[in-house]
Amino acid sequence: MNNENLYVTLKAGFPADAAAPALETADAVRYTYGDLDRASARFAGVITNLGLRPGDRVVVQVEKSPEALFLYLACLRAGVVFVPLNTAYQRAELAYFLGDAQPSLVVCRPAAEEAMRAIAGEAGVAHVLTLGEAGDGSLADAARSRPEDFATVSRAGDDLAAILYTSGTTGRSKGAMLTHDNLASNARTLVAYWGFRHGDVLLHALPIFHAHGLFVACHCALLNGSPMLWLPRFDVDAVMKLLPRATVFMGVPTFYTRLLEQPDFGRDTIPAMRLFISGSAPLLAETHREFEARTGHAILERYGMTETVMLTSNPLDAARRAGTVGFPLPGVAVRIADGEGRALPNGEIGHVQVRGPNVFPGYWRMPEKTREEFTADGFFRTGDLGKIDERGYVVLVGRSKDLIITGGYNVYPKEIESYIDEIAGVKESAVIGLPHRDFGEAVAAVIVPEPGAALHDADVIGTLKGELANFKVPKQVFFLDELPRNAMGKVQKNLLRDRFAGAGA
Repeated sequence: MNNENLYVTLKAGFPADAAAPALETADAVRYTYGDLDRASARFAGVITNLGLRPGDRVVVQVEKSPEALFLYLACLRAGVVFVPLNTAYQRAELAYFLGDAQPSLVVCRPAAEEAMRAIAGEAGVAHVLTLGEAGDGSLADAARSRPEDFATVSRAGDDLAAILYTSGTTGRSKGAMLTHDNLASNARTLVAYWGFRHGDVLLHALPIFHAHGLFVACHCALLNGSPMLWLPRFDVDAVMKLLPRATVFMGVPTFYTRLLEQPDFGRDTIPAMRLFISGSAPLLAETHREFEARTGHAILERYGMTETVMLTSNPLDAARRAGTVGFPLPGVAVRIADGEGRALPNGEIGHVQVRGPNVFPGYWRMPEKTREEFTADGFFRTGDLGKIDERGYVVLVGRSKDLIITGGYNVYPKEIESYIDEIAGVKESAVIGLPHRDFGEAVAAVIVPEPGAALHDADVIGTLKGELANFKVPKQVFFLDELPRNAMGKVQKNLLRDRFAGAGA
């Protein structure tokens, strides 16, 4: 039987020359593909020496470092299930994750060891090791005595490779189970669709506890045998310094707005660049247009989820349309359905449903929730609202939980936001629904003004009344210095609804 372990798939793309560069840190420390293979072998040896068996879970909450990537690859090689956690999670959240995932090993930052041992003890976790941002810690110490070769454990394509917990904004977090084949099939598709080639260099400034930075970015580079310029986090000065050496850059919208704020960012900064990719949160059409005018590059926006990795993408060699997330990827089926599950024609807004080899099999230890989220014919209900336009591009209009129903009318926040964002002096906006005694919900807008702009709620409302049906016009407008966002740049509308809930009529 063929070994369908994801590491075997990725390694098939490594350069023939083991001395080829794989990673370069901000401090110019360089690792070759041979280093990567040997280090992941040593880490895998530590894992198996602890007695972990294929299918056991390893929970990891560490800072981004080359060693953190080696640990992920080691978990693949050992056949255990990698469970990365956001470094911002605190005690109560960690207790839930450890109780739910039931790991055999937890790897944490050295400074967090004492607290983590207490939580792990309560959850019955057998082992706790540490891994620091500088490659220090008990895991790294143990790895030094392990052999530099390791026979990658044989796995079937439908065996679990990772569990990623969703953000839990509408209830307790759910563990999305991703298989070796889910991840391998998506990586192969993206490398081909985005035209990865010999000589590509990826500038990596994303976190690696999330599907975007860990699966999309890393897998593309590794499967293509490309070097990664490895930054611990997005720092605009560090990115500006490294951009001249990169050919591919993946980011969230905030990365692009920060670059545009740099007066010396432009065509001369990116002589080798061939592709900018954006995801994890909607990219404003204005940012798309300004970026192209400044650089000559149209940002390629795509769409994915923790449960599915990538689903759609604007094309590499055709029009990348602002405000859309492109076409379904090869092998992925996307349909728009009404509330009863009936397929809708192009142009009509409904619920986005997807099916493909990249779509996860379900939620960890939640069989009933899994059944709820899949249709009888195997489509996953994404929870997103959208449409497919006349040219076949997928357009997202928001999350179904963000849909506003006011006086019996459906209001899609993204439509209103697109009008608000065009008003002079508006930097960005978020439209939410607030409780209203007459309408059920009232449309409200939260606006971040441009620095120095004098915006007033009456002016905003007056402008929109000339553009939109009255039921879509916000009844209230609030101003903030910034919108609350999660680690991947998504606006947390649930926090806005909570904050302004008492302001509804």
